[in-house]
Amino acid sequence: MKKKSYLFLFLAVALLISAVPVILILGYFNLIPKKSYAAKDFNIKTVESKVDFDGDGIDDYRDIMLGARKDAENRPKYKSEYYNEAYPPDNIGVCTDVVWRAFKNAGYDLRAMVSKDILENTKDYPNVQNPDDKIDFRRVKNLRVFFDKYATVLTTDTEKIEDWQPGDIVIFNDNRHIGIVSDKRNRDGRVYIIHNGGQPNREEDYLSRGTVVAHYRFDASKLDDDFLEKWQN
Repeated sequence: MKKKSYLFLFLAVALLISAVPVILILGYFNLIPKKSYAAKDFNIKTVESKVDFDGDGIDDYRDIMLGARKDAENRPKYKSEYYNEAYPPDNIGVCTDVVWRAFKNAGYDLRAMVSKDILENTKDYPNVQNPDDKIDFRRVKNLRVFFDKYATVLTTDTEKIEDWQPGDIVIFNDNRHIGIVSDKRNRDGRVYIIHNGGQPNREEDYLSRGTVVAHYRFDASKLDDDFLEKWQN
């Protein structure tokens, strides 16, 4: 009996050791369910926009966040491609598509605003040689320039958890990836990010995995009315 007990113990330990890498991988990619938290759990006040651009009774910041969440719940297939119609179909997208869809939910035509600024100030966009309004708004580096100019620039310090709010825009990894801040947080108070990198969970605890290079809040109250473009499609 004693030999059998040792054998069972050995097998149990061996199985546990072999499972550790799998568990770590599943955890890293947020495939193991875990509890999320809200701002109130950390005595953080949620910032509301002064603007409700589409007049739906929901302020801009929350509208942008909810628009990103709609895209996450729709789970579009990650596919990078040029479209003659400018917009990919709803079931296809990349990280930048999360952003214009989020802005669309708040009533903004991000494509129109970005394209207009590129035409009028092409020199500000070093990665644009020949302006093309069917794709320029879907490139992270162009969005970095646009938000540097027209959004409020915020901290990139993820330890300052109160400065990260739903609807904020975050750029990662040397201007190669972009996402929208969620109203969910991890146990340390760091916000979840809503983004599309082809990963299983589109709203996840990603902030500490990516390298943050820029963080913005789009405050329309600071911009001229004639600059803002309403979603028409």
